[in-house]
Amino acid sequence: MRFGWASIMVIAGALAVSGCNRDAASGADVEANARAAAFFMESNAKADGVQTLPSGLQYKVVQSGPAGAASPDRNDLVRVDYEGALTDGSVFDSSFSRGQPYVTTAEQVVPGWTEALQLMKVGDEWTLYVPPALGYGERGQGADIPPNSVLVFRIKLLDVAPVPGGGRGVGVATG
Repeated sequence: MRFGWASIMVIAGALAVSGCNRDAASGADVEANARAAAFFMESNAKADGVQTLPSGLQYKVVQSGPAGAASPDRNDLVRVDYEGALTDGSVFDSSFSRGQPYVTTAEQVVPGWTEALQLMKVGDEWTLYVPPALGYGERGQGADIPPNSVLVFRIKLLDVAPVPGGGRGVGVATG
């Protein structure tokens, strides 16, 4: 597998800069969005094929990869194709439309992705329903993702590059 390190750095820089131009939302909007997100997640949990994890993350398997395929740990490099949208269907980002897969580690993305990627195997395609607490929360992200938004991602895990000394687990121990 070949990852373009220059591409990784350009993407990381763009993601860092994109968080700098957020519009402030009123407290009423933040609360209304939180109520709408809770309602969506509760209703979505009843949909056919949707699995809900203890964290609140929901996913639906669109396609399964081959048995025995690799799964990443939280610091392995992963190559994915993805599309991110809000619950109203408005797309805020898509590697599919750019024609270029995204390369990252599972610990450098929103917590919902970190959790899901470690459960996926190469070849899997899932739809993730990320509650605000596992996404961008009350701060939102840029002009396209309001505070307390549920994020809907279609993710296809294309490849994994294990990093020596990696570790399994959703969180990072501190103390």
